[in-house]
Amino acid sequence: MLHRIEASQLIPGRGAPVQDAVVVLDGAAISYAGPAADAPETPGATVARAHTVMPGLWDCHGHFMGLRSADFNLLPQEPPALRAARCVPDMRAALDAGVTSVREVGGFGIHLTRAVEEGTVAGPSIYAAGCALSTTGGHGDLHGFPVAWLADFNHMGGELRLADGPAECARATREQLRRNAKVIKVFASGGVLSEVDHPIHQQFTDAELRAIVEVAGMAERVVAAHCHGKPGMMAALEAGVRTIEHGTYLDEEVAAAMRETGAILVPARTVIVELLDSKLLPDYAAQKLDAVAQRHADAVALAREAGVTVAAGTDIGMSGSDLPSSWGRNGRELTLLAETGFSPLEAIESATAIGPETLGPQAPRSGLLLAGYDADVLTLDADPLLDLAILAEPARITGVWKSGDRVK
Repeated sequence: MLHRIEASQLIPGRGAPVQDAVVVLDGAAISYAGPAADAPETPGATVARAHTVMPGLWDCHGHFMGLRSADFNLLPQEPPALRAARCVPDMRAALDAGVTSVREVGGFGIHLTRAVEEGTVAGPSIYAAGCALSTTGGHGDLHGFPVAWLADFNHMGGELRLADGPAECARATREQLRRNAKVIKVFASGGVLSEVDHPIHQQFTDAELRAIVEVAGMAERVVAAHCHGKPGMMAALEAGVRTIEHGTYLDEEVAAAMRETGAILVPARTVIVELLDSKLLPDYAAQKLDAVAQRHADAVALAREAGVTVAAGTDIGMSGSDLPSSWGRNGRELTLLAETGFSPLEAIESATAIGPETLGPQAPRSGLLLAGYDADVLTLDADPLLDLAILAEPARITGVWKSGDRVK
């Protein structure tokens, strides 16, 4: 189907805005994006008019987990089918918020993407990791349960996979590839919402990380490494990961290593700010989050100043608009990046053009308003360059097209 979008302003995703612009969607691809004066005639096209047109947003760190609590120890106590059902309105909320692509780094996305692709449910394009890989006792371990139960949880469709030693790490990676994971996720350092581990400590050994990256690379997949502490970041970068998730204790040396290797930072400010303001966390997690919150903001500012490539991700995983860090609140990440020094255009680029780069060889032609790129587009009733908060308000997003189909 042919769609014509006429707008006062076109934000291409990378580069300067274009005033008085037209975007033409011909089926699943963009056929024209540029000044209205040069636009082709489009007889028979549906016509939409808006203040601003721009690429659909990428959330490069999300979780479709169907959580109604921030206590991960409750994960095995609810049936996977129940939590997956909660994700259906989450996917709808993502589209309404302008999110047309999600790099899902642990959750049910590996299965939900099939329902989206077959048209059973409405949702963004999902590039999923399957199970996130963790060491025993690491950030992806549920410390309140016997370790043997974690294997049963994984077999029931859980989102976590414990792996120790290079051989087991290679096997765990292959298991995710068998499920057609588009990216591999590892917990290379301790975390905040887990009970026993320390955010600074490295968890996988150098040899384990190399095994994961090697096996993933043979299938043209990249590795996303959850890292708060510097030891884990340096080990992950040495092993060849594509992205550092969070990067709380990033410093000048880490920034230089990321520039040298071409690694991308996905800081995920939203989860930190929204959970810090809530009362949902267990005491142990609240204390850890409070300890890292300002350090994380400082690290994001340092990364930008040092020239590290930054992609927008939220770490959203909660279900229901009544909860913080829930689907539909994705646009707030851009305002939080702005608070650390990003210009509006830089923040938008991090949530559009840079998004596909976090997938390496699996990247689609997405995130830019250019001929031949995926027809993933949103329109707004005002100028986000004057107020990025507009992108955090789904009501201000007047239209969303995914693969050329109008979904809002």
